[in-house]
Amino acid sequence: MFDKILIANRGEIALRVIRACREMGIASVAVHSTADTDAMHVRMADESVCIGPPSSTNSYLSMPALISACEITGAQAIHPGYGFLSENAGFVQMLEDHDITFIGPRAEHIRIMGDKITAKDTMKALGVPCVPGSEGGVNDVEDAKRVAAEIGYPVIIKATAGGGGRGMKVAENEAGLEVAFRTARSEAKAAFGNPDVYIEKYLQRPRHIEIQVFGDGKGRAVHLGERDCSLQRRHQKVLEEAPGPSITQEQRDRIGAICADAIAKIGYAGAGTIEFLFEDGEFYFIEMNTRLQVEHPVTEAIFGVDLVRQQIRVAAGLPMEFHQEDLVINGHSIEVRINAEKVPGFSPCPGKITQYHAPGGLGVRMDSALYQGYSIPPYYDSLIGKLIVHGRDRNEALARLSRALGELIVDGVDTTVPLFDALLQEPDILSGNYSIHWLERWLALHFG
Repeated sequence: MFDKILIANRGEIALRVIRACREMGIASVAVHSTADTDAMHVRMADESVCIGPPSSTNSYLSMPALISACEITGAQAIHPGYGFLSENAGFVQMLEDHDITFIGPRAEHIRIMGDKITAKDTMKALGVPCVPGSEGGVNDVEDAKRVAAEIGYPVIIKATAGGGGRGMKVAENEAGLEVAFRTARSEAKAAFGNPDVYIEKYLQRPRHIEIQVFGDGKGRAVHLGERDCSLQRRHQKVLEEAPGPSITQEQRDRIGAICADAIAKIGYAGAGTIEFLFEDGEFYFIEMNTRLQVEHPVTEAIFGVDLVRQQIRVAAGLPMEFHQEDLVINGHSIEVRINAEKVPGFSPCPGKITQYHAPGGLGVRMDSALYQGYSIPPYYDSLIGKLIVHGRDRNEALARLSRALGELIVDGVDTTVPLFDALLQEPDILSGNYSIHWLERWLALHFG
């Protein structure tokens, strides 16, 4: 087992990893930019190292600075959290060259899943169901028209190196295809430095279902059910829940077994999430995230498993502490992402926290790096906390979420709490009857 781990991240996820390290008796090292000198993860870690100025490019994304921090402190491993360098194969290779363990999958698996065409081809070969679409990239408009005619309109054009909704355009018919194709390529090149795109069938009312998988890197793997992440704005998740309200046990067992078998065959190590669109009882693979997800706490809540602890164990060469038959769902869990944003425009609202009170009580977990007097810097993501609730069933979890939102106090900045208060009054949310398009339509109806 490691003696010391460096956390290459900030905010609530850095705190999450520090807590797991402390429970395991492992010393933790926090890194921070000059803008995060007073951040909670810096205060809670056993050691801290300043790695650069506020710009993430020159601090949290600086590979040489992170490796130097390991050498200075004697950290044997790096936990990347999510975002930043968590899915950068080059970083993993660089760590390996410096005899530093990356707490996550091998570089080859990150590379495979980082390119959406390669990922889709790999998953299809492993028996994972995929969305009908082009075989590889589409190079010109005429090729795009041919593929679209074969699979049928509407279609969606996606950047092969895409993420976060950038480089994605929908074409309802051939007349709109050319503009959508050229726009998607232009956005892809600007956002990712790679203009390559591919085409898929555009599903009308799908849900976004992701399967949590975990492998030991030696050919054994399990799945930990699904999370429903369908409540989204501009392809960014807002609320996640587990188990999915639309998924039957038979469907869960079937797709879970397919996913676990797939990552076992490639010798995948650590946590991963295989994401699907789900419509009319069928699953369609869209991508795999080779890291811990923001919404991992809802899975932890219903299975009673510490995923970060398991990541650390597997990276250290130890076995997972459970088998598939040990993983039995207990109750229902919901997570809402609390952002420092002003609703309805969702503009970021950095600033000083004048008062903060976290909700508590049975079945309530608040993952946040906030404290009274803390100043949220303007340089990073606007996520300031995740409120997670767990109940015996979905109705109890919803009631607990409403109660916890009422207890949460964050003064000094605007937050997205009013959005969740409003959503919990909606019959579709209370019944679980929503798709990936529901929230944007709701926002358009209520705020124009």
